[in-house]
Amino acid sequence: MNRKKLEAMLDIEFLNIEVITQAFTHSSYVNEHREKNYSDNERLEFLGDAVLELGVSQYLFRKYPKMPEGEMTKLRAAIVCEPSLELFARRLHFGEHILLGKGEEMTGGRNRPALLADVFEAFLGALYLDKGFDTALDFLEKHVFPQIDTGAFSHGMDYKSKLQEIVQQDKNRTIEYKIVDEKGPSHNKEFVAEISINQTVFGVGVGRTKKEAEQRAAKNALDKLGK
Repeated sequence: MNRKKLEAMLDIEFLNIEVITQAFTHSSYVNEHREKNYSDNERLEFLGDAVLELGVSQYLFRKYPKMPEGEMTKLRAAIVCEPSLELFARRLHFGEHILLGKGEEMTGGRNRPALLADVFEAFLGALYLDKGFDTALDFLEKHVFPQIDTGAFSHGMDYKSKLQEIVQQDKNRTIEYKIVDEKGPSHNKEFVAEISINQTVFGVGVGRTKKEAEQRAAKNALDKLGK
């Protein structure tokens, strides 16, 4: 693990280097270095999961004062799920800092989604122990919460059903979704969806799947309708 590089990237100076290193230590590395007193990141992952859930819950509660409990639960689940945590870890280049055993390295462990998600949670747990909850919250405010505001997790919300309920209040109005564009290579596609109400475009959304793009388009339409 390149501690200085990590500190520079995150703009955080760690106090307890041992616990931060542990956050990036996979069990395969510990198993291959039994002669040394290394600890893997599994316990820190457990702690980081709790820190993440509390931080996200607090943010959603304050940010969306009118959002029902059920919708907050769905949105939180979309934020703390493995694909989202993997994405956070990749954006922060956490993979290059992981200490892996040779076997795990050779089988592509450094890019394994579950492993990256676990490291993200373990880092949060280590950051909490090293600097406290306020610093962990500052980290989330920089690297996680902004993506909530841009609708990155709209797939966790059923905006399509919500819009359908509103539109159906007027029996003369109809909704139509259309995928109007596809971008990027086959392994990393982005879809652009357009939603029309009575043949007038009301929203556009972009997502990694057609369903996600449609959900974001529906959210865009709801925003325009003031809902």
